[in-house]
Amino acid sequence: MVNKLPQVFSYSGEDALSSSLGAYILKLQDTTLQRPGHSKFRVAISGGSLPATLVKDPRALLYNPDTKWPQWEIFFADERAVPLDHPESNYHLFKKTIVDKIPTGRRHGKPTIYPIDDTFLEAGDERGVTQEIADAYEQTLVRCFAAKDSVKVPVFDLVLLEAGPDGHTAALFPGHELLREDSAWVAAIEDAPVVPQKRITLTLPVLTHANHVVFVATGEGKRDVLKRVFEVPEEGLPCDLVNAQAGGGRVAWFVDDKAIEGVQGFVKGTL
Repeated sequence: MVNKLPQVFSYSGEDALSSSLGAYILKLQDTTLQRPGHSKFRVAISGGSLPATLVKDPRALLYNPDTKWPQWEIFFADERAVPLDHPESNYHLFKKTIVDKIPTGRRHGKPTIYPIDDTFLEAGDERGVTQEIADAYEQTLVRCFAAKDSVKVPVFDLVLLEAGPDGHTAALFPGHELLREDSAWVAAIEDAPVVPQKRITLTLPVLTHANHVVFVATGEGKRDVLKRVFEVPEEGLPCDLVNAQAGGGRVAWFVDDKAIEGVQGFVKGTL
């Protein structure tokens, strides 16, 4: 029977969390690249405060010579339907926060990044543009993950997610019909309960088929949602669904003490 309880790693502050998270990711990187036939480390990442947390301790990942950036392939677990240079763009945030700060030199290099095709936005605010962006991004995944063989879903080596205050993750929101999507790899949403409302997202089957899923949640503002996620999993929040469908052995939560204080219903992890 699959263990449905994910491990939770808790830290006194964001600096310690960032250091440990960086070490955890590099261990996954090395394990992946050591497998026969695996020359790439494929990661899907969300936006929000996640990129900043990843480099809060820049020595852990950003400036670490053991980070094999040229072998990373970066995809986006969700993205806003905005131009790539827009302040709301997850690509723009990731590039500004991490990629632009990667040192140059023989030990470093840049990861390969797969953003959305924002040229579809040139058509203006016409209905269907967000779906066109989602369809094009799905074809990007097909080319990267199924160039030689037919696969049911792409399998990322790592998916990095945040937990929204309402329990949403990526652009999958509580009670939304996209939670029932089981055939598309990438879906469009035009009625998100937050702005901007038009977004694309990896679907639940893609998120839960990753080899490893990591959630990051920090601060007192996340305490209420963590109590719901871990103590009332039957509520079926998107974060709950990832925990349950991916299985505890593949899901880890990195949190600070302020976020997890008083929360029960999880397995405390040790690294």
